[in-house]
Amino acid sequence: LSIEPLTWIPGPIWFAAKIAFCLFIFIWVRATFPRYRYDQLMRLGWKVFLPISLFAVAAVAGVLLAFGWV
Repeated sequence: LSIEPLTWIPGPIWFAAKIAFCLFIFIWVRATFPRYRYDQLMRLGWKVFLPISLFAVAAVAGVLLAFGWV
């Protein structure tokens, strides 16, 4: 991505600035939200993520069968 006013910045410095920005956002989000307890993670995994993932697998299989890509 070339942003016109910033083309004078050397590539490695621009890359390091982008990485620093991403790290800042990651650390900020991690420090802002509380951690889940182990039992909350298990409940979330079994009651939320497992049904969503099974639905996603079924949806992909349905699309593949519907369009004859299998």
